[in-house]
Amino acid sequence: MRVMIVSDTHGRHARLDRALEEAGHIDMFIHLGDVEGGEDYINAVISCEKHMVRGNNDFFSELPREEEFCIGKYRVFITHGHSYYVSLDPEHIREEGEARNVDIVMFGHTHKPYFDQKDGMILLNPGSLSFPRQEGRKGSYVLLETDGQDKLKFEEKYLD
Repeated sequence: MRVMIVSDTHGRHARLDRALEEAGHIDMFIHLGDVEGGEDYINAVISCEKHMVRGNNDFFSELPREEEFCIGKYRVFITHGHSYYVSLDPEHIREEGEARNVDIVMFGHTHKPYFDQKDGMILLNPGSLSFPRQEGRKGSYVLLETDGQDKLKFEEKYLD
């Protein structure tokens, strides 16, 4: 299974289109908020299973604030992250993941890629496709692949 994870597209679709083209076939698409009205576009161009949450700039959106689901045997919690102060420190969202007893926590908001694996939990932020803030300022996303044994492989991808 191939899962594409993005965040903070802010209604700009050109880089999302490029990332989708680069990624090739995907079985699941996850958007971690700040879609900014792009829900209809995403639903039109992506036909696989989708999970999207609203971010702090998704005013009037009907997307859920948070969602829990499984990828294979792994329990996943997704949220934009602003309600958990992720710009200051990932510990609040880590604690929420522990309280929910999940294996993977995915969030956005900071516009910077982040990956940490500690005490059996993975914290993941794909960064932003539209307004990256990390050094080099390249739009970023993550591809997650699972094999038949439910082993996970995460790959950070950057647009040129």
